[in-house]
Amino acid sequence: MLLLLSLTSHGQQAEKTVTGDFNHVLFEQFASQVEAQTAYRFYFDPAAVDSLFVTLRVQAQPVDVVLREALQNTKFRFALDDERRVFVTSGAVISGAPAADFYEPRPVAPAALAQADADPSAPAPTRSRLISASEYKVYEIGAGGGGGRVTLAGHIRDQKSGEPVIGASIVAESLNVGATTDQFGFYSLTLPAGRYDLKIRGLGIKNTKRQVVLRGDGKLEIEVEEDIITLKEVVIEAEKDKNVSGMQMGLEKLDIKTMRQVPTAFGETDILRVIMTLPGVKTVGEGSTGLNVRGGATDQNLILFNDATIYNPSHLFGFFSAFNPDILQGVELYKSAIPAKYGGRLASVLDITTREGNKKKFGGAGGIGPLTSRVTLEGPIAKDKSSFIVSGRASYSDWILKQLSDRNFAKSAASFYDVTAHVMHEVNEKNTLYATGYFSTDRFRLASDTTYSYRNQAASLKWRHNFNNQLYGVLTGTYSHYDYDVTTTQNPVSASQLKYAVGQSGLRADFSYYPNSKHTIDFGGSTLLYNIAPGSFLPLGEKSLIRPDVLGKERALESALYVSDKFDITSRFSISAGLRFSFFQALGPREVYQYAPGQSRSESTIIDTVQYGSNKVLASYQGPEYRLSARYSLDDKSSVKGSYTRTRQYIHQLTNTASVSPTDVWKLSDNNIRPQVGDQYSLGYYRNFKSNTIEVSVEGYYKTLRDFVDYKSGATLVLNHHIETDIINAEGKAYGVEFFVKKLTGKLNGWVGYTYSRSLVQVNAATTSDMVNGGQYYPSNFDKPHDFTLVGNYRFSRRFSTSVNATYSTGRPITLPLAKYYLNNSLRVYYSDRNAYRVPDYYRIDLALNIEGSHKVKKLAHSSWTVGVYNLTGRRNPYSVYFKSVGGQIKGYQLSIFGNPIPTVTYNFKF
Repeated sequence: MLLLLSLTSHGQQAEKTVTGDFNHVLFEQFASQVEAQTAYRFYFDPAAVDSLFVTLRVQAQPVDVVLREALQNTKFRFALDDERRVFVTSGAVISGAPAADFYEPRPVAPAALAQADADPSAPAPTRSRLISASEYKVYEIGAGGGGGRVTLAGHIRDQKSGEPVIGASIVAESLNVGATTDQFGFYSLTLPAGRYDLKIRGLGIKNTKRQVVLRGDGKLEIEVEEDIITLKEVVIEAEKDKNVSGMQMGLEKLDIKTMRQVPTAFGETDILRVIMTLPGVKTVGEGSTGLNVRGGATDQNLILFNDATIYNPSHLFGFFSAFNPDILQGVELYKSAIPAKYGGRLASVLDITTREGNKKKFGGAGGIGPLTSRVTLEGPIAKDKSSFIVSGRASYSDWILKQLSDRNFAKSAASFYDVTAHVMHEVNEKNTLYATGYFSTDRFRLASDTTYSYRNQAASLKWRHNFNNQLYGVLTGTYSHYDYDVTTTQNPVSASQLKYAVGQSGLRADFSYYPNSKHTIDFGGSTLLYNIAPGSFLPLGEKSLIRPDVLGKERALESALYVSDKFDITSRFSISAGLRFSFFQALGPREVYQYAPGQSRSESTIIDTVQYGSNKVLASYQGPEYRLSARYSLDDKSSVKGSYTRTRQYIHQLTNTASVSPTDVWKLSDNNIRPQVGDQYSLGYYRNFKSNTIEVSVEGYYKTLRDFVDYKSGATLVLNHHIETDIINAEGKAYGVEFFVKKLTGKLNGWVGYTYSRSLVQVNAATTSDMVNGGQYYPSNFDKPHDFTLVGNYRFSRRFSTSVNATYSTGRPITLPLAKYYLNNSLRVYYSDRNAYRVPDYYRIDLALNIEGSHKVKKLAHSSWTVGVYNLTGRRNPYSVYFKSVGGQIKGYQLSIFGNPIPTVTYNFKF
């Protein structure tokens, strides 16, 4: 209900007149026509006047006279104020000063109404922080005199759950000035004092507005409603022209609702599989979750889970991602123009965020599939102030292995589980705490007595402090750990355990400063302490005769400082410039080998051994990392963007397999292994069609890489005390062009992407023996020039929809044996140049049918079914090609992971 202002300014406003012939028009249309002829603005509840019609003919009449005639013989009343605002409501007119409810969305008791009538001079109470849930109220912010520029800040949250809405836009359209909420749902707007209609749009929320009068600095907490219409119709309203007007290039954003529509192998939403459908993102083969982004290796991706690093993002040989989809808020993938606050990897940043949990009421969700089940619980700890969300997932795949006819598989076992928990607590208006914990375990045994197990652990603790409306900071502590062990127990004499572990602890401080509507400044610093146990091979049991073998531990400190500024020079031209300066120090205790200069590193060329004590610096590296991007809008529907990014990487993954393996190891830079450095240049053209319902983009890039690791032929990577003798520093280059088309609305929607790219490696060492392919460029293991992906969704109704995923890519490179020859009476095999040939091309189609339960509001639980087929055509895509010598002949074999269609059925529920 709107409270009314007294009629105090009729004489001053009499000059504003209305002329028109209104014949049975809706009051809302009548009000619009009066607004068009005068400077008055109307405020009313549309639902209250939806059946009110106006029949009236007037000629040059004052507004108050016109309104009196229009509303006579009705239950509606009106009031005008000095700022030429018209307030229409039903019931009696209330005179006097504005009541508190006029400016704040809280119920008004009858006593308050009586007080407003009795004491017209009583001022409206003011608050530094208002909670806004209504479009029809005017919110007065601040207590200043109404002059100069003021800053409005606050959060946009879901009205039902209280969770932040990330990436929502809030725009003062009269000035074309706006802001976008960050990962906390926070926004900050600096505007001239005055009255504004703020338009609010966001992914998955209804379009809305807030009417504000800015008199001074203040806060407005905005609560919005979830939109229940078709997802893709929501997306276009939320993002609208972001493809064109957004500053960031090479950025892909996905929310969990979008990811659920993409069919996957075993019916469970898999964020990494969805990421692989985007242009510029590839993987070497089926069953692998290792991402190759724009020609980068799998270790060149920084994967963050609420800011904690995840070293192995997969379960069950790579068939499942490590993240329970029900707890996720969204995913952001940075392929270029990486923000200055991120560092430590060359190719990309995959930033995964969880939901905060419902602050209003308790609820849950889950799913049951053929291989896994999952459950999530959430709710308030203290209503509207703190919340929790916890999820668990477990597999039970052994029953499928036992159904296979192959007895070896019947004797195998494979399982995993993971647990995630997140808690947030709002201490007060200025301080909020967040805590996240993640733990996962995998264990499998494949037709042998050898058991493999590996574990992920991650935790983060954040303290967010608002200094004022223009500045806030986040202090984050993180912990990450990954380890694996390989255990053999069948023969007590040879029983053994191979172990490896990598861990890091970090502290970072990030600040965001909004000096005005044209600048957004981010700055901060971070430090990481690495601890690696490179490997140990130990006897297991008293009878074991295995000789212990333990590699020395590695430690290092990586730190960085950064600053960046996004500057809107004009409405069409914006730039973002940033500088990150990183430092790396390898620490003792450590034993370091020195090798003869100018010779290939080997045990025979060691000339000295240097011992470093605890925390002594044995090697240090540092350097600047530049971040520069620009956007120029050609018109309202198209723009051009360009960027340059330099990155440095001080930790390297060592692997002798084409795909990611749980037994891969990580190695820190030191005296003999230099850090990797990459430079990327990107240029793109972006255009929207049909009222922003179709987005088209073309992005080209060129990357140079130096000092990333490659290996000598026959390299030994596990338990190697002189690992640097099998590693060579390589140079590389990658280039390509990505075409992307997205249709974001209507019953038929989805995206199509095509990428042409090359990824090339050069090992031009100082010695001939270390050269590969004579020092010439050769394709990397993940060089796949052509890649095409189609993701389509068709919604038959609110309950039934179907999804299809089709993908094609060039086969990955391999090295083939070409001939046999004898040397000193010994049979040898002559191989081709490295990666000179390719496996057959990859092609796959997936199909899914999604069936929603009834949409009744009052139900104990809402449910849905997903029925799908992975690899619909049953194509035997090659996972690897290998060779064996059989009867004196070398024969080639192709290994396929999925050679048949894989049907799946998954039941999902939410309460």
